[in-house]
Amino acid sequence: MTSTIQRRALITGASSGIGKATALAFAKAGIDVALVSRSQESLEAVANAARATGVKASAYSLDLAKIEQVRAAIEAIAADFAPVDILVNNAGIGYTGSLSETPLSDWQQVIDLNLTSVFQCILGVLPAMRDQKKGTIINVASIAGQQPFPGWGAYSVSKAGLIALSKTLAAEERNRGIRVVTVCPGSVNTPLWDTDTVQADFNRLAMLTPEIVAQSILHTALLPEQAVIESVTLMPSAGTL
Repeated sequence: MTSTIQRRALITGASSGIGKATALAFAKAGIDVALVSRSQESLEAVANAARATGVKASAYSLDLAKIEQVRAAIEAIAADFAPVDILVNNAGIGYTGSLSETPLSDWQQVIDLNLTSVFQCILGVLPAMRDQKKGTIINVASIAGQQPFPGWGAYSVSKAGLIALSKTLAAEERNRGIRVVTVCPGSVNTPLWDTDTVQADFNRLAMLTPEIVAQSILHTALLPEQAVIESVTLMPSAGTL
């Protein structure tokens, strides 16, 4: 499906995994993309691949863990790449560990990146979307936010909070023409499983691919403005969580 209206999207966590796949899926659908992540070099590679499809693509290096800087930085990126019609909040951190053994510093890191940074990214684009009287905000949560997984405490709580944030934002902004979508995938084969904060042993071949999730995100973004898919739960058919 290709968009007939020129649109522009800002995507966080765009250098790899779901964010990268979403950026390329959007580009192939004719959507210009502003790519946000920490690694400028990795972002430029994704931006070049997006430009090869004929769209405009820009890379913006930003560490979303620096919470106090996020809102102003996203505001500046959105102004530079204006008008931003779509925000995809994908950046996040995986974390395993029981609640009773989670250090406060780790807890805060997970909540900051998976929830608070999303809140700040939203505030960075919301005024312009209100002025436009339209916009789509897509938040990538997780099945772990819908049901408890022992050993994934801080992560599950952060994603449950993100689901609640999405629902509240939708209720507050729908009369201004702003759509809010929550995407809750099951396990996805991304670099998250290779990080130091995740200790888990799943069959990665049975997981969803980033490209499958990206297609679902694209579908919600391309719906007519009069409709919204408020929540998507996407699970691997092979049964792996």
